[in-house]
Amino acid sequence: MPKVNSAANGAPAPNRGSWTYAEDFHHENEAAAAARTAATELGVVPVSKGVAGVLTLLARLIGARAVVEIGSGTGVSGLALFEGMDPAGVLTSVDSEHDHQAVARQIFTSLKIPNRRFRLISGTALEVLPKLSSGAYDLVLADGDPLEAVEYVDQALRLLRPGGVLVLHDALWHNKIADSDNQEDETIVLREAIDAVRTSTELWSTLLPVGDGMLVAVRA
Repeated sequence: MPKVNSAANGAPAPNRGSWTYAEDFHHENEAAAAARTAATELGVVPVSKGVAGVLTLLARLIGARAVVEIGSGTGVSGLALFEGMDPAGVLTSVDSEHDHQAVARQIFTSLKIPNRRFRLISGTALEVLPKLSSGAYDLVLADGDPLEAVEYVDQALRLLRPGGVLVLHDALWHNKIADSDNQEDETIVLREAIDAVRTSTELWSTLLPVGDGMLVAVRA
């Protein structure tokens, strides 16, 4: 048999070409490409194509009708969620950058997504989230300040219905999470958030090496 280059757990060693192939597997439409271009111009880092594909799949799998998004950006992740959500579903998206949300609104409107299907709330996540109804949401995407990740997990547990899905974006944080020597503030807080999800008796979770990492959990 041919010799296989394997990691310690027996899995094949990571291959950059395969990762890129998987990232590009998800096809984006012109609106998503426009949102991605706008993000670059504003200095915003949007979710990758691979992450967008997983978001669409998750929203479709659970028939999401009520979604909370922390971090609107220019609408890249919002469009991915809309693609998988129920046709009558509503996206509540929170971002402290009004200019970014204005671009997202423009793109949503250009696609003739009815205004009743999205609420773009300008403000800080930790001020807005406590005002949202408990147990009323099918999916929570946390793509905000990594230093607030633990609080996002706490809020998601309150907001999600049983069977609802939590997605914590940037869960591998520029390859720093796996580096035990890295003790930067963002890395420490994200590790705490990951551990909180992994050890929670109310969540079933897994960590996906997509984009910059996606921690996905289902509420019991």
